[in-house]
Amino acid sequence: MTHTRAFPRILATALALAFVPMASHAACYAEYKAKRDNPLKLHYGIAKLSDAQCTKSAAQAALTPRLAADGWVFLSIVGFVDETDLQGKKESAGAYFLRY
Repeated sequence: MTHTRAFPRILATALALAFVPMASHAACYAEYKAKRDNPLKLHYGIAKLSDAQCTKSAAQAALTPRLAADGWVFLSIVGFVDETDLQGKKESAGAYFLRY
């Protein structure tokens, strides 16, 4: 009898653990501003980040080297966008929509 009672708990635990890897791959989208000097150029963009990078400080740490590789200087995080609002921001970000 004890084995049949343990089975639902084991099954529930196994199912819960099966979804843990999917959660770690969740994405977040950061709205940011960047610049270049000589001549001064500014851009607004949206970048895909991991869920773990979905704070202003973590997003800055992730975006700074990505932008620097193309000569851009990170300025600020404007905010974060979820997938439901993402397409509505595509036009505003233009060429910098999910580029970095």
